[in-house]
Amino acid sequence: MSLPENGAPWPPPEWAPVYAQMRVDDAWYSGDPRKLATLYGDDTAPAPSVRRLIGRSAPAPRARKVRLHVPLAGDIASTSADLLFADMPGITVADSATMDRLTTLLDECRVQQVLLSGGEQAAALSGVFLRSTWDRAVVTDRPILTVVQPDQAIPVFRHGILTSVIFWRELPGSTASTVWRHLERHTPGEVEHGLYEGTPDNVGRRVPLTEHPDTVALVESLDLAGDGTTVKTGVPMLTASYVPNMLPSRLMRGSSLGRSDYAAPLYDEFAALDTTWTSWMREIVLARARLTVPRGYLRNEGPGQGATFDLDREIYDALNIPPTDGGASLELFQPDIRVEQHQSTAEALVRQCAQSAGYNAQSFGMEGEGQPITATEYEGRDQRSMVTRRKKAGYWRYGIREQALCLLALDNAHFGGRNVLDPVAVDFGDGTVESEMQTAQTVEILDRAKAISTPEKVRKVHPDWDDDRVNAEVAAILAETAVPDPVGTFPM
Repeated sequence: MSLPENGAPWPPPEWAPVYAQMRVDDAWYSGDPRKLATLYGDDTAPAPSVRRLIGRSAPAPRARKVRLHVPLAGDIASTSADLLFADMPGITVADSATMDRLTTLLDECRVQQVLLSGGEQAAALSGVFLRSTWDRAVVTDRPILTVVQPDQAIPVFRHGILTSVIFWRELPGSTASTVWRHLERHTPGEVEHGLYEGTPDNVGRRVPLTEHPDTVALVESLDLAGDGTTVKTGVPMLTASYVPNMLPSRLMRGSSLGRSDYAAPLYDEFAALDTTWTSWMREIVLARARLTVPRGYLRNEGPGQGATFDLDREIYDALNIPPTDGGASLELFQPDIRVEQHQSTAEALVRQCAQSAGYNAQSFGMEGEGQPITATEYEGRDQRSMVTRRKKAGYWRYGIREQALCLLALDNAHFGGRNVLDPVAVDFGDGTVESEMQTAQTVEILDRAKAISTPEKVRKVHPDWDDDRVNAEVAAILAETAVPDPVGTFPM
């Protein structure tokens, strides 16, 4: 796919339904009730039951709206990213000098931060793109790794493999009638840039990159080819990779696009949880304690001002009421709140949402009661989440490997690097962290079984130590535990 012709509809007609679905997922992910109300106020939005709760307007302009939103969709996306990237995956190459440079690039590019952000957005929006680029006006000595949202991309797949992609963004200065868009088309070996002046539903006309301040800076920072729009990357590979959140897409069978964690779909369950929470909070408001007081206890505020009751007043004038008459008594009225019913309903809905999204309720803190447990016990309770993590790690491994290699290649092409472009290995580990007690017990059992050496015991307890530190610790241990010679220097 080339950059669009002048006057082409935007987004392209074949991508309009894809973007429409992403807008639904994005509204839930944002957790913004106003965004949800705007979305479901449209009769074309899915899930009629959700529209009845969120999309309806208030009965009167001054009526109090008691509609609360539980941001469970955002929690699901955040949990997905935490399971994948709370610990930085191991990214390694065989060559030691190249590994040193890769470590520097991963650290200076803040790759874990990029991956955490991308993992959360992929869980919500069905996938993300990793993009390697460079900008000497911002960073002078290395390439840059970024994340691009799926609703700002138009990819082309062949046999499930990404062959090219157009990334686009709306630029500052756009209005309701005039929209400035910057498009960049990535193909192996080059990136083509285009600036368009159009409308919200039309790409408009292509204009020189120098007509907008954002793209003027782009022209100044990149080495554009003779046509003034194309950048030669200097590497034979594609400088972008697509990472699906989960495959296959249930709404678009046969598509290479991933599916969101909400694509069970979970919209009705999210709305039901909001309904339950709203009902619960409404009962708390309605069940506030109220006093019923005799009219004589009220203080007259004057003509037309009504009467009030002072809760802090301690002494009242005597009332001309017989002592046996109960008319002068204060009565407290406070109805009961159905706490257990609401709580059990909300917990059941959260469990169902977590299960449909591929997680266990343990991942959302709903089991265990805050007691410390071992890594083995955690994995047993959270088996469904661990399976989902391993599946997603399989998708992410390819994208990370491709773009780590691309970073090394761009470093060679534009920053004088001498990296050996060997295959990159990506290791996500098992996703569990043992407590010190659990690690000590494991080492002790292996030691009693004569199944582990002293260096391996040290590495088991201190997995972050290098070989020199491990060897020094082993020498110290052997020196302390050496068995003295019972004969000593006794002559034979």
